[in-house]
Amino acid sequence: MRLLAALMIFLCIPVAWAGQTYTPKLDIGKGGQCVEDPQSMRKNHMHRLKHQRDETVHKGIRDDKYSLKNCIECHASTRDDSVIGRADSFCEGCHRYEAVKIDCFECHSSKRKTVLGKRE
Repeated sequence: MRLLAALMIFLCIPVAWAGQTYTPKLDIGKGGQCVEDPQSMRKNHMHRLKHQRDETVHKGIRDDKYSLKNCIECHASTRDDSVIGRADSFCEGCHRYEAVKIDCFECHSSKRKTVLGKRE
């Protein structure tokens, strides 16, 4: 009987949690009006960035709308001017939450351009 009761509790817990959603608390930097709605960007940003990369590298077309540089300018933290480096950093925090490898910054800078120009 105890085993049956424990099993029922074990099976009911996921049902109780199913209605709840969790999103990580991220430092969104300046934030503001994004180039697309947040839901679309969460779902499709990697495709937009990849398409922008192909347009720039293969065709020489530089469009700022979906450029990684513009994402960083808006979303780099006001504390350290970066989108990576901390658990709540805009890019790193979400990629950690989703357990997705982030490799953009192996080649690209994670800091705002305005900060990079002020080297001391």
